[in-house]
Amino acid sequence: MNKYIKKIPILRSIVRFFSPSTIPFDNSEEYWISRYDKGGNSGPGSYNELAQFKAKLLNDFVSKNNINTVIEFGSGDGNQLRFANYPNYLGFDVSSKAIELCREIFSDDHSKSFKLVSDYSGEVAELVLSLDVIYHLVEDEIFEDYMQKLFGSSSGFVAIYSSNTNDQSGNTLSHVKHRKFTDWIEKNKPNWQLTTHIPNEIKFQGDANKGSFADFYIYEVIK
Repeated sequence: MNKYIKKIPILRSIVRFFSPSTIPFDNSEEYWISRYDKGGNSGPGSYNELAQFKAKLLNDFVSKNNINTVIEFGSGDGNQLRFANYPNYLGFDVSSKAIELCREIFSDDHSKSFKLVSDYSGEVAELVLSLDVIYHLVEDEIFEDYMQKLFGSSSGFVAIYSSNTNDQSGNTLSHVKHRKFTDWIEKNKPNWQLTTHIPNEIKFQGDANKGSFADFYIYEVIK
């Protein structure tokens, strides 16, 4: 893992000083493309204790369920992935810069590959991941398309790490829209069942750099 850290020493300083408020918001896709193009990162949820919390849970899940293939929609800058132990991984993102970063970080790891979401061509995996993405999908049509891809590309499990509420009170960020996505799944994906809900160990206390409002929700297809 250390060889990957050495390749991206600048990311640590980016996490400390980058402010998402410097990026104007027109729409969700353009926001993230611009954010990465300007040297931004995936956010504090992909770093430090939060990244380790997510990685431990997912690594244990992959091991216990003998998962061989993993797809992630929203691979971001690749920092979260540095903690992961997945036999075969395919990451998608809307940002070509983010894909470039990931390919550079994991250039020596042939178990991992990365593609733009626009290049998705029906790939399927046993486990599909959505980590800190859903509440960034501000437009309803983007949310709908994303959820269809998320469940349509899984042959077994979908793991979602997100807030799960329609309450926008206290939200002052233009690139964030909380959604009670479990309602959407219940209505649109009746052949999927929620098997596990794991509350976040590091709760949001008003500082996004020190906690998260997201929990884990793991779904399994009913066969």
